[in-house]
Amino acid sequence: MIITLTLNPAVDKTIYLDDFTKGTVNRVQEVRKDAGGKGINVSKVVAKLGGQTTALGFLGGAPGEFISTAISDFNIKQDFVHLDDETRTNMKIVDKSNREETEVNEPGARVNAQQLAKLESKVLKIATAEDSVVLTGSLPPGVPDDIYADLINKLQAKDIKVFLDASGTALEEGIKANPYLIKPNISELETLVDQELATVEDMIAAAEKLQEQGIEIVVISRGGEGSLVVSKEGNFKVIPPDVEPNSTIGAGDTLVGALALKLEKEASLKEALQYATAASANSVTQAGTQLCKLDEVEELLEEIEITEL
Repeated sequence: MIITLTLNPAVDKTIYLDDFTKGTVNRVQEVRKDAGGKGINVSKVVAKLGGQTTALGFLGGAPGEFISTAISDFNIKQDFVHLDDETRTNMKIVDKSNREETEVNEPGARVNAQQLAKLESKVLKIATAEDSVVLTGSLPPGVPDDIYADLINKLQAKDIKVFLDASGTALEEGIKANPYLIKPNISELETLVDQELATVEDMIAAAEKLQEQGIEIVVISRGGEGSLVVSKEGNFKVIPPDVEPNSTIGAGDTLVGALALKLEKEASLKEALQYATAASANSVTQAGTQLCKLDEVEELLEEIEITEL
């Protein structure tokens, strides 16, 4: 089973306009609401691709109820800690004239030490060595920067594979515990190794440093250009197919979810990368944060280019 932890979930409200102009009145053409937060997106992907998943995290108020109901429709198991304050709502503004996306994200409801301890207890009780745990997303107010590192240490002590997809200090602290897999973008990788990475060779060398530290798989996200991957199975350059984008929001979560699912099913890393890249490419063709569709993912598999470096 893939267990996801979303400390700072959100209702994703996506607004589509014909021509977004700052500083004036804009007329909305279309609005959609989705259950969001990176871990919840990962669970949605796993469920849509036929896997078993449980979502944990914090929910509160009417937005939290919306998320709980929405993910139930995906047959996702859930075990959230409920807060008095409302779960945040994040705004995604999509300009249809140029496909430009603007995100406006709220900070999230404050979490106290007792609530955090309750969630940690749930995670450690549910997860077994047969499971994979995905820790992903921003931290809400009240949660310490080293929370991911603390959870990684405790989970990996139980022989549980942990996937970490975070940014900022949460990522910098998290890698100290050597998770099984991380997925930084180029800017995040530059911060982790404290140097500019101008070439593919630079990026691979930087990822190899992290691998030597104890992280098994480093997936470097390059957006529309695909990814570079450093692992014990080899180093790979992965190029996605050309698709007509609708929304890039959730593409990275799709990659992580599909990777976790395939690796749990003991696919080779190369096979998992092919499948996950197809799923991610398909997600960007969907509106809002609907994410990938199984039949469409399978149609893209042969279009993925993977080169061993």
